[in-house]
Amino acid sequence: MPCHAWIQWRNQMPEKIKLTVSHAPFIHNGSRISKKSCNIIIAALIPVVFGIVQYGRPAFSVVSLSVGSAMLWEILMNLIMRRRISVGDGNAAVIGLVFAMLLPATAPWWVVVTGTGVAIIIGKQIYGGIGGNPFNPVAVAAVILMLSWKEAFDFNAALVNYSFSFQPIYPLTLFKSFGLQAISGMHPVDLFMGRQVGGIGSTFGLGLVVAGIYLMIRGSIRWEISISFLAGIFVTALCFHLVKPGLYAGPLFHLLTGYALVGAFFLAPEDSSSPVHFVPMIIYGFSGGLLTVLIRNIGAHTDGVLYAILFINVLNPLIDKIRPKATGRVISHA
Repeated sequence: MPCHAWIQWRNQMPEKIKLTVSHAPFIHNGSRISKKSCNIIIAALIPVVFGIVQYGRPAFSVVSLSVGSAMLWEILMNLIMRRRISVGDGNAAVIGLVFAMLLPATAPWWVVVTGTGVAIIIGKQIYGGIGGNPFNPVAVAAVILMLSWKEAFDFNAALVNYSFSFQPIYPLTLFKSFGLQAISGMHPVDLFMGRQVGGIGSTFGLGLVVAGIYLMIRGSIRWEISISFLAGIFVTALCFHLVKPGLYAGPLFHLLTGYALVGAFFLAPEDSSSPVHFVPMIIYGFSGGLLTVLIRNIGAHTDGVLYAILFINVLNPLIDKIRPKATGRVISHA
């Protein structure tokens, strides 16, 4: 081809256009991680303050140590991994506060520090930091500590000599040990108002419900996950109770004891480990509630919330691929 003909042919070719396409989300709505963390902290303080009033100075010490050590672990990992200091986004403080909600007021200091270290290092930073973790960091830390030092989460032993201003209820321990007859006299109002033994921030049902409603109104958690999680617990527990009412407790008992409400509002809806589409969120939450009751009733563990949440975290990538079939008609000339 002559030189002038080649130049003419080249000039007729369309110019190359470089397209840069980034991953979703494509539009930022202006919200910040720090704002969401602030909302979660405000919500968590509602049941936590009740726990501090109920258990006194030991509970305040556990909460303070948990939040402070989580933030220190975060800074240490940022320095080791040569990343920007991310403690300002408040996520480490949230992890420390939610972890403290699960602990008894008499938890030893080394259990608190070890737990926050596991949550920050293994549950979060090892996957690249916030947004990259496939499991809820608090659930990871609590389960590892439960398997390692079971007595640290034995509320019956940890708080048996604690001085209360009321007659304490040991709901899950009594249920596992003596069957339904032991809890037949427990009024749901007593459980709902926190007159039971448990974690610092997991016994005050009214406060947890108010905190959950606040988070849903503020958009910090997805209501689909929380409501479907509670629905899964209710429906499954009701089925067990209807089949054998003399053996299995009713749904209200399962909803108001253990980590059920904490799991529904603070653990299951965690962004990095939960679905983002409507139908998957319903399946995800309901599966967690179903597994919780199955583990409680026929499993080896007293409270199955944490194990159920880790299991649905594993299923999350598969569940989130479920899409409803598109509706409409095809336009031939489109």
